Amino acid sequence: MAVDGDSWRDVTLGEGMTPTVQLEPGMYVKVDYMMPTLSFKDRGAAALVEHMKAIGVKTCVQDSSGNAGNAVAAYCARAGITCEIYVPEGTSPKKITMIEAHGAKAHVIPGTRDHCADVCRARVREDGVYYANHVANPYFYEGTKTYIYEIFEQLGRIPDHVVVPVGNGTLFIGAAKAIEHLYASGAINTFPQIVALQSELCQPLKSAVDKGLGHADTTVTVSPTIAEGIAIGQPLRDREILAMVKKHNIHRISRRKPGA
Repeated sequence: MAVDGDSWRDVTLGEGMTPTVQLEPGMYVKVDYMMPTLSFKDRGAAALVEHMKAIGVKTCVQDSSGNAGNAVAAYCARAGITCEIYVPEGTSPKKITMIEAHGAKAHVIPGTRDHCADVCRARVREDGVYYANHVANPYFYEGTKTYIYEIFEQLGRIPDHVVVPVGNGTLFIGAAKAIEHLYASGAINTFPQIVALQSELCQPLKSAVDKGLGHADTTVTVSPTIAEGIAIGQPLRDREILAMVKKHNIHRISRRKPGA
């Protein structure tokens, strides 16, 4: 993993090695709500903030629908880095409270999640602050790779099918890279079938696969969904995600039913 020496020791909050629980024979779930800030985003945040600390970042901004912002805020507090999080209107008030509880400043931006990202990036361009974005910054994916490494350690293998929810693809990309690494190194002999899951009410990547596009389908209508964490109408790394889908023969991006 691309970490800078031992500086991670001053950043970690004890993330990782969450249980992999068997729900029924042959079906396992990774219980990542047992992370310090209650989501898998702690994996990426730990690696990203460790890098920021190593290169001397003092102030950063990030745009998030909630969970990633909460994770980055927590790890920045741990590392002594000033942090501001831009969240779209409609974000759960409890998520905003959690972000502010870590000492970060939360900016609630009217409009869509994608507009919120535009406002945050404008701040980066104008003020030159570090962009600690969990989608754009490759160090975040170094952390999300641990999702797969832990499954391999805990089960002694990688299951034949790995189901991953996809919004901006932060978990999907990290998981795919980790599986590629295990396969290339000979740790596993077969490449599992990855199933990427999108909400039925926000499915620009599934629609792109159906239409044979190499980029997200921008004609898809995005509707409110309780799966707000993956409700991304314009994924920043859409081309990379779809290239991975094609490379690994991931034919179908399944859909989550409304209310599920």
